[in-house]
Amino acid sequence: MMERSAEWIRLMVPLLYGACFVLLLWQAFRVMAQGFRAVPPMANGRTDGTSPDRTGRVTIHPELLDANGQLTQEDLLTVRFGGEAEPPRVSGEPTE
Repeated sequence: MMERSAEWIRLMVPLLYGACFVLLLWQAFRVMAQGFRAVPPMANGRTDGTSPDRTGRVTIHPELLDANGQLTQEDLLTVRFGGEAEPPRVSGEPTE
């Protein structure tokens, strides 16, 4: 009697494991599909990645505007990460 129940359990474990795997895989695809549906298609057929926001205009961050609401003409701080071929420039050096 004990051998039969051990045999039955030995056969059921892979089946349960496989069923759980298929269920989790199906659930993962459902969640990914919801994410893909949440992203709107490219607006106006643009393929360059510069799609307008939901108002139809390109978003400009407020930090880039001066007191009159125009794009600032000031030099902006930029960050450069290492590994580039040219040496770092000191602030105030002329640009080419």
